[in-house]
Amino acid sequence: MAAMKTSRRNFLKTSIVTGAAASAAFRYPAAAFASESEKKDESTACACKGKVSLTAGEDHPDIIFKGLKNFESQIEKHSDGRRIVVKPNNVAIDNQLCATHADSIEGILEFFKSIGRTDVIVAESAASGPTFEGFDNYGYFKLKAKFPEVKYIDLDKEEYEMVYVVSDEDFHPRAVRMSKMLLDPASYVVSAAVMKTHDRVVATLSLKNIVFGAPIKDEGFRWGPGGKAGAKNDKPVAHGGGFRGVNYNLFANAFRLAPDLAVIDGYRGMEGNGPVGGTPVEHRIAVVSPDWLAADRVGIELMGIDFANVGYLNYATNANLGEGHLDKIEVIGEMIADHAKKYKLHQAVERQMLWKQPMG
Repeated sequence: MAAMKTSRRNFLKTSIVTGAAASAAFRYPAAAFASESEKKDESTACACKGKVSLTAGEDHPDIIFKGLKNFESQIEKHSDGRRIVVKPNNVAIDNQLCATHADSIEGILEFFKSIGRTDVIVAESAASGPTFEGFDNYGYFKLKAKFPEVKYIDLDKEEYEMVYVVSDEDFHPRAVRMSKMLLDPASYVVSAAVMKTHDRVVATLSLKNIVFGAPIKDEGFRWGPGGKAGAKNDKPVAHGGGFRGVNYNLFANAFRLAPDLAVIDGYRGMEGNGPVGGTPVEHRIAVVSPDWLAADRVGIELMGIDFANVGYLNYATNANLGEGHLDKIEVIGEMIADHAKKYKLHQAVERQMLWKQPMG
C-alpha cells in the first residue's frame, strides 16, 4: 500500500475537513461476516475473515492509524450509513494502565476522518464510577479541539434492553440491563480494547471489552467510598458468578454484541493481576481486524498465552463466529514471532481453568 495511504503523518498534512458523512443506517449483525441475504448461505463470508493487521512502532496513534488503513475499503463499505460507535475500555476511571489511552482513540478518530467520517461517537459505561469522570481523567475531552464533531456519550444515561445471562450458582437466567446502542444493528461498533491479562478469563481483548462494557449501572454508582446508597451495577451479574458462567456469558452474548471492528492496543499492555491491578508491558504493537475473533486469537499469541486455556474464545471458535485457528489467519504487516512476549498471568490463573471441568 502506498505511503500516502498508510502514513498518519501524511494524512494530517493533507487532510481537509469536508463536512460530516451521512449517518444512520443498519448494522450488520454482530459476529457475522455476511449481509442478511448472504447469511442464508452460512458458508459465505466477507473477504476480511481471518485477516489481521499487526503494526509496531514508537508513535502510538500512528500504529493504530496504519493498522486501520490496511482495512480501509472494508471499513468504508460496512460502516457506510451507520453510526460509528467507538467503545473504549474503562474498567476503572482513575488508572490509565488499565484503560484505553487517548492516543489510541486519537489514531482511530484520525482514521475515520481520513475516510470522511467525522460523525463518530465515543461511548462507554465505565465499571468503577462516572463515565465522564474517567473520560476527563484520561484526556479524551482534549481530543475535542482536533475532532470537534465527535460526540461523547455515557451509556449509563442512554436506552437499554434486558438481556439474560446465567450464573455459576444455579445456571438460572438473570436479567441484565445492556446498552441499546451497542446492541443496535444501526451501530458500527469499534472495540478500542487494551491488551491485558484477566482475573477470570486469562485475557481480556476486543470481545470482552464490548460484552462486559454493555451492562449499565445506576447514576451515582462508584466502587468504594463516595457512591450513592443503593445504586446498582449490572456488570457483576453479567460476569456470571464464576469461571464457567463468565466464559459462557461472553460466548453467548457474542452473537449480538461482538464488535464490527477490533482495535487492540498493545502499545503498553498489562500483565499479572489484570484487568486493573497488573503491571505494564512495554510492547509497542497494535492489532486490528474486522474479524474480532481472529484479532483476539492473534492477541493471545502475542501475549504468549496458551489458547486452549481461554474458554470463551474456544467456544467462539467451535461455533465459527470468526477465525480462531491460527494457521488459517493471514497476518498483514509485522510477524507475530517478532513481537510475541510472555505475559505473566494472574496469580489465580489455575483456578480459572475450572471452566474445563464438568459440573458436579
